[in-house]
Amino acid sequence: MVGLVFNWLDDRLGIRDLDAALVSRNVPKLNWWYTLGFAALFTFIIMSVSGMFLAVYYAPTPDHAWMSIKFITQQVTFGKWVRGLHHYGASMMVIIVVMHMLQVFFYGAYKYPRELTWISGVALLGVVMGLGFTGYLLPWDQKAYWATVVGTQVPEVLPIVGPISKVALRGGESLGALTLTRFYAIHMLMLPALMLVFLGLHMYLIVRIGITPLPEKLDEAYDRVKAGN
Repeated sequence: MVGLVFNWLDDRLGIRDLDAALVSRNVPKLNWWYTLGFAALFTFIIMSVSGMFLAVYYAPTPDHAWMSIKFITQQVTFGKWVRGLHHYGASMMVIIVVMHMLQVFFYGAYKYPRELTWISGVALLGVVMGLGFTGYLLPWDQKAYWATVVGTQVPEVLPIVGPISKVALRGGESLGALTLTRFYAIHMLMLPALMLVFLGLHMYLIVRIGITPLPEKLDEAYDRVKAGN
């Protein structure tokens, strides 16, 4: 009976093909540095789930934003724990993604035929930084407010598009209700959508082209360490 159900699903979903592409495929010799990509993906999943929980109680208006955060922290069951997970997880995600990109760079994984894998990874880093920047304002406290004032002034130094970029980010000349709403929309809708697009492309390229093997010298050093153990 189980076999019949599996075969029925396999005919329609191609389960065996997915297993061959994702699970049973051959991979080169690896070490712990290769786990950073999955760690970044796992952190993103945690951030997404905790962010959905926080969005249920968060009010993106200047009059209620800080009070809603206070309510989550002090009165919602496990709210303090979930908010802490989201808050510190954001910093951890940036650290992991940067470490992953450094590992990829030093292993030469940006070379042919993996140029698009590298480019999509750089785009993912940009999205992660954008998520961190837009999310920082959402508590709407003094620290977040003035940090965003400084952060939104940075694009102003760009020629021609600088002043336009600042006004577009703030929704006006100064920070206000429209800025908070705009940052919330970017943080919750636009950047996660971009993240899914680039993440899907990144994963597809990894499966299609494969993982970069260890550089020759690192491979030899890895063998010597294993032989010593």
